[in-house]
Amino acid sequence: MSAPAGEKSGIEVAVVTGLSGAGRSTAAKCLEDLGWFVVDNLPPELIATMVELGAQARGAITRVAVVMDVRSRAFTDDLAAVIKDLDARGYKPKVLFLEATDDVLIRRFESVRRGHPLQHDGRLADGIAAERVLLTPLREEADLVLDTSALSVHQLRAKIEDTFGSESAMRTRVTVLSFGYKYGLPMDSDLVMDVRFLPNPFWIPELREQTGLDGDVRNYVLTQEGAEEFLDRYHELLRLIGAGYRREGKRYLTLAVGCTGGKHRSVAISEELAARLASEDGMAVKVVHRDLGRE
Repeated sequence: MSAPAGEKSGIEVAVVTGLSGAGRSTAAKCLEDLGWFVVDNLPPELIATMVELGAQARGAITRVAVVMDVRSRAFTDDLAAVIKDLDARGYKPKVLFLEATDDVLIRRFESVRRGHPLQHDGRLADGIAAERVLLTPLREEADLVLDTSALSVHQLRAKIEDTFGSESAMRTRVTVLSFGYKYGLPMDSDLVMDVRFLPNPFWIPELREQTGLDGDVRNYVLTQEGAEEFLDRYHELLRLIGAGYRREGKRYLTLAVGCTGGKHRSVAISEELAARLASEDGMAVKVVHRDLGRE
């Protein structure tokens, strides 16, 4: 999947703008999750400099998204000029314009008890109308216009992902974390499973000094009664959870696997579970053994 953003020297550029209350903040957070370097409300005259610095970062920054609104003085004229300047430099920026109907915008502003940036001493509707007129030229030049009136946050994220996400960026990033209960639960875990129902290799003299990374311990743990069935069923459950997370726009999942000391059972089960998850589409998996080596 290719993102609709221009490229020069390996860098892609996007500009996100539109009506206040139409979802720019959600779009910015989504782009960050997709691996874009996002700058919010940068003065238009600094955008070209920011993009040039990104292009010179030797691959550290490959995708730059600038989120702009009417808080910047001379907003439309300056931004239009900057977009033309970037286009002339070969960056070919793509502009995303977000909008919504007046009644939806009014409800959104009232729900958060905030005034419109162009409202001044007038009514909320006056500020929305003034902004709509001000942004008309940019809307007409935008590469993509999204009306968010009937979109939930998750639906808006899905549209942003379809437009700006690469296949790798859209994967759920799963961390399988082994740990020992004697050292405490991992505070950053989303799901925790307890594998202390399996026999402990600690009580086998020839296995005590080995870890779950060693073949003998791994074979001992995985051949115990219930181990294979547990892995099969938990793997299937995680498929459902992962699919649901992706639908809800959640891109990070930490799965903690615990045994007594975090040395044998949790390590072996974590490695096996991670190997199974890595074969799934839409998942990028890494393994961390938090307490390995502590005893």
